[in-house]
Amino acid sequence: MHSVGICGSDVHFWQNGGIGDFILRKPMVLGHEASGTVFKVGSGVQHLKPGDRVAIEPGVPRENDEYCRIGRYNLSPSVFFSATPPDDGQLCRYNLHNANYCYKLPESVSFEEGALVEPLSVAIHTCRRGGVTIGSKVFILGAGTIGLVNLLVCKAMGASQILICDLSPNRLKKAKQMGANFTIAVEKNTSAKDLSQKVKEALGGAMPDISIECTGAEICIQAGIHATKSGGVLVLVGLGKPFANIPILEVGIREIDIRGVFRYCNTWPVAIDMLASKKIDVKSLVTHRFPLEEAIKAFETTKEGVGIKIMLKCDSSDQNP
Repeated sequence: MHSVGICGSDVHFWQNGGIGDFILRKPMVLGHEASGTVFKVGSGVQHLKPGDRVAIEPGVPRENDEYCRIGRYNLSPSVFFSATPPDDGQLCRYNLHNANYCYKLPESVSFEEGALVEPLSVAIHTCRRGGVTIGSKVFILGAGTIGLVNLLVCKAMGASQILICDLSPNRLKKAKQMGANFTIAVEKNTSAKDLSQKVKEALGGAMPDISIECTGAEICIQAGIHATKSGGVLVLVGLGKPFANIPILEVGIREIDIRGVFRYCNTWPVAIDMLASKKIDVKSLVTHRFPLEEAIKAFETTKEGVGIKIMLKCDSSDQNP
């Protein structure tokens, strides 16, 4: 293993011992945003050899069930997923993984970019689910890693206007640098309707065709509903509490489609091609790096909300990006 990014879910498992129905019953290795160098391959592996640099897709189907047969293997109830109970993750020196879900990296793509294929895949899947296309007006709620990669993918897919909101001025500054057309600084006492009105004002009286909720916060889900144009789409990416109060009557009357996102499927080759062609640049998302020996410090830094993406370097002989 070379580079492993820390995800919010890793911190959640570390601090709370579970997310929803995924409850820790025994110690578990964390980490599912990973890249590394092939050390050894099985006798049946033809597409990889020792020394190849790879990005690792953490979700691997265990059986060819109905979801796998229609290409939505992320929904398979029995899917193996790194760093989700009971399956160990990739934050280690060496890791055994299904070769079919290890993707060779071009020379132009770094190990850290390879690790960032994972959050980038979330964004690709999200934009596909939302129907982002040429000319779309998109409202992104939350300017953390997932919000920012959604911003990048929306731009790559042709969105004409992208607006993003967050509590953090520094993250909004970063979003502006990465190509957001508009940013909204949210105050802690801002109501959902007030936020939606600010979105409308920023877009010159228009409303977004698609809203992408990346925080899991109830007020942001509400704001996403209020802000989205009638007949539009709200995509729920952020994972918050199991239940939320939402203006369901408005959803029905204005025919707003609410679509969930659970991880991703069929995204790794597309993400790697985007990085190799320089259509998308994710390098600036990495703000902190720690050697594997300082994992606790890295997790504490992530917990404190410092920076954007924190990367752990697992190869003691190569700490480069």
